[in-house]
Amino acid sequence: MAELTTLARPYAKAAFEYAQAHQQLASWSAMLGLAAAVSQDETMQRVLAAPRLTSAEKATAFNEVCGDKFDAQAQNFISVLSENNRLELLPEIAALFEQYKAEQEKSVEVEVTSAFALSAEQQDKLAKVLSARLSREVRLHVVEDASLIGGVVIHAGDLVIDGSVRGKLAKLAEALKS
Repeated sequence: MAELTTLARPYAKAAFEYAQAHQQLASWSAMLGLAAAVSQDETMQRVLAAPRLTSAEKATAFNEVCGDKFDAQAQNFISVLSENNRLELLPEIAALFEQYKAEQEKSVEVEVTSAFALSAEQQDKLAKVLSARLSREVRLHVVEDASLIGGVVIHAGDLVIDGSVRGKLAKLAEALKS
């Protein structure tokens, strides 16, 4: 995984810098999301893996599938990736682009896993507290998981806050073992 990130980083950075310079962060975000999804399609993966096709033919096929959703610069980006045999990196490039975009916008995607459904009021309160702690705009994605028994687990980038009963029981069991 680290190797893919290392290979994808210069492409993601170049796309981000171009999009930022031309005030097109949202459109490039959508374009890269679509490109990542197309690259994961089984049929497209077979086309990209076909040894008899040139890199230009692969880029053309990819751009034709995406149609008018890509402007000339996006099509050129796909061509450059194809020439360098890097089309399989599109999901990682899109993920890195989103990280750069979130950093620029001072926002963060937070996944909250809760044992029970959270009311809108609880979600708003949690978002405000997290926003103050992280100094960023917080976008919550709430998921229910009854196996937590109670409490919540919060994932914000590489920060994990485990306030679940299951997590506390696991810590207690570990402490008793040592």
